[in-house]
Amino acid sequence: MDPDRFRAQFPSLADTTHLASCSQGAVSTQVTAALGELAYSLRDQGAPWGPWMTEVERLRTAAAGFLHAHPDEIALVPSASHAAFQAVNAVDFDDGGVIVSMASEFPSVGQVLHAQRPAREQMRWVSQDAMRSLGVIEAYRAQIGSSTRLVSIPFALYTNGSLQPVNEIAKHARAVGARVLVDAYQAVGVVPVDVTQLDCDYLVTGTLKYLLGLPGIAVLFARSGVEDHQPPRMTGWFGRVDPLDFDPALLDVPTSARRFESGTPGIPAAYAARAGIEVLSHLDPAAAWAHVERLVAETTERLTAAGETLNGPAPDARPGPQVALVDADPVALADFLAARRIVTAPRGSNLRISFHCYNTTDDIDRLCTALAEYRRQA
Repeated sequence: MDPDRFRAQFPSLADTTHLASCSQGAVSTQVTAALGELAYSLRDQGAPWGPWMTEVERLRTAAAGFLHAHPDEIALVPSASHAAFQAVNAVDFDDGGVIVSMASEFPSVGQVLHAQRPAREQMRWVSQDAMRSLGVIEAYRAQIGSSTRLVSIPFALYTNGSLQPVNEIAKHARAVGARVLVDAYQAVGVVPVDVTQLDCDYLVTGTLKYLLGLPGIAVLFARSGVEDHQPPRMTGWFGRVDPLDFDPALLDVPTSARRFESGTPGIPAAYAARAGIEVLSHLDPAAAWAHVERLVAETTERLTAAGETLNGPAPDARPGPQVALVDADPVALADFLAARRIVTAPRGSNLRISFHCYNTTDDIDRLCTALAEYRRQA
């Protein structure tokens, strides 16, 4: 499916320039229809647990296929924070083991890692300054040592979307026997991600951004064969071998990634997520990513030529699906653009301008025209 046909599935794009997929993807007709199907099931059956569980398993299979994983390697959890908690708590740090993470991790992962450290000295951060001066790989290498037990790497930064050299960093983690956790939330759905080619033990992503679903469901990939040092501490009836056994004292743990699940999944989010992945399944991933790369390159070139300051990748990282414009008041700028139906995502000192396959060069034109108007008024 080419970008024009893909774009036609998103009714809001008829009058809205959606440049905020890094925060929430545009809503397709398929997602709207899936939510209608859920509403009908409630009206028609009252408590349709059978269809709901079928939809959850369809989502598990779809997410696995999208990541090139096996369904048994996929846990469906409420949030990226839940997923990060499960991954870090599968590792034993009682011997003084260290977690190495990036200082610019999104809080969904970074704060969870920080909260789980047994002692302050067991958390080491890779700083922005080090990444700029040394490069990302060397900045990580400087923090990884014989006591490192877990290395957390964002696949794409939430601040500017830049793609990190995950496998090169993972080599240093493997050299000391550490496990690798990857947060790919800012990539999956627009950047091709294949876990058979990615050196990680755990990967976190979710459905409301580039996967074109809604909040309420996240995906934890847990590679088959990677044994937990300790059983999951956050659990529930969906984390059992047989969820329908209903024995409150039984803590049997499945060998599949379902061991990391807890309570009832967010059913509305599951319907939306499965529909979003279905929409994406009609795209050729490499061609769609090449389209987005062209949009990012053109936007970068035009904004730089206009004198704007951009927050670009570190020396050994690559541009991802967004452009980060540095501004004194990104929220005010985002509000100005929103009044002209241009949706962006301010974070910190950056106005994040993110692209999906449904975006076009016309969207760049509208953004640049509105931005020039804002600068003139300022």
